Amino acid sequence: MFVAIGLFFVVAADSYLFFALPLVAGVLMLYVFSLDKVLLLIAFLTPLSIELDLKDSGIGVSFPCDVLLLGLLFVFIAKLLYEKKFDLQIAKHPISIAIYALLGWMVVTMFTSEFPVVSLKHVLSQLWFIVPSFFMCAILFKDVDNIKKFLWFYIASLMLVVCYTIVNHAVNAFDHDAAHWVMTPFYNDHTAYGAALAMFLVISAAFLFMPMRRRWKMLVFGVFALLAVALVLSSCRAAWISVVAALMVFVCVLLKIKFKWLLSVGIIMIALFFAFQSQILGALEKNDQDASGDFAENIQSMTNISTDASNLERLNRWNCAFRMFHERPITGWGFGTYQFVYGAFQKQDEKTIISTSSGDMGNAHSEYIGPLAEMGLPGMLLMIVLVSVGIGKGLLVYNKKQKRETKILVLGVTLALITYFVHGVMNNFLDTDKLAVPVWSCFAIITAIDVFHSENDVMSNEHS
Repeated sequence: MFVAIGLFFVVAADSYLFFALPLVAGVLMLYVFSLDKVLLLIAFLTPLSIELDLKDSGIGVSFPCDVLLLGLLFVFIAKLLYEKKFDLQIAKHPISIAIYALLGWMVVTMFTSEFPVVSLKHVLSQLWFIVPSFFMCAILFKDVDNIKKFLWFYIASLMLVVCYTIVNHAVNAFDHDAAHWVMTPFYNDHTAYGAALAMFLVISAAFLFMPMRRRWKMLVFGVFALLAVALVLSSCRAAWISVVAALMVFVCVLLKIKFKWLLSVGIIMIALFFAFQSQILGALEKNDQDASGDFAENIQSMTNISTDASNLERLNRWNCAFRMFHERPITGWGFGTYQFVYGAFQKQDEKTIISTSSGDMGNAHSEYIGPLAEMGLPGMLLMIVLVSVGIGKGLLVYNKKQKRETKILVLGVTLALITYFVHGVMNNFLDTDKLAVPVWSCFAIITAIDVFHSENDVMSNEHS
């Protein structure tokens, strides 16, 4: 009967949607009886989701991941209103407090926004990313096995995308220009793809240090090797830099250098850059090596701000953001509004061959400079606080006395976050499910291990 009705719709209306009803019903049943499986399903579907072009909405929708996340947001709110409780250890955690502060300021700038409706839509999208991926995942991760499952579900589907991309790249003779689009439709840009590869390259490397059978270790090594190859082929220079940064922090961890010293060095380096920016930029302008298919030339092109269109356009976007900040230094122009406002702040001599004023080619290309333009100085500072608290807490939790498994997990996700937020200096993807889900879930892993596992592990070690 079901097949007959389905065939009727195919013949009469040329529609196959009727055949999707069992799948939809199955997912709805999971929402009712097994939310943990919905979260794991989201982890698997995130790399495979495809962005739908909804031009009139002012915001992109990634299907089916965004739909599933939005559903979880409604379920979370309903449960909170009905049960009137949430785990206080999670709710009062320093990372949670940093998230509240950032979300709160987003709401404030929504009311002062140049385009309040646009800001409202972007605030809502952040809620459907953060609530499931951080708050609901933190509860899911009470069980350490769920942490491993979540990460491996994401890695499994990412490997499917990697295989598709490499085959597609091979069909195009591994052309350098093709490296920018061969991952479509799963990732709309090679930089987002590279950011995901960098994060899970580090996480897969962490799994190599886990106790496991030899055949499983060989499989993990194969995953690590394929991710490394994919990262090189992605031609994403920022992702390469981010992995090097994570490796340097890992060395510092082994040498037991405290986080406060790492943070101090980072602040000093930023201060020195601004103090000597004229001399530094002058030296960089002498480099005219453009990006190419050669790995060494790609490395050299990272500092080319004289002819490399990608680097020059990034500087153009940043300069626009700084001009926007100078005009509205406290509340900015409104969360999510950069791409609709920056065009008027461009200077003709700073435009490149890929410049546009139509707001259809991305935003400020920075997780720090973007908030500066959209939410003023408090917005940028709150983002820096969130990153510092999250990474600092991750390193502190690693140093606690606990089981080897949780130590490796928390260090792996902390280093993965370092790759993302180093990459975030030059690009920003927290407005997409592709990176928002893994980034916020990594914060959730750190929080869950800190709250649910560190003390228990210490107690079990003391009694053993």
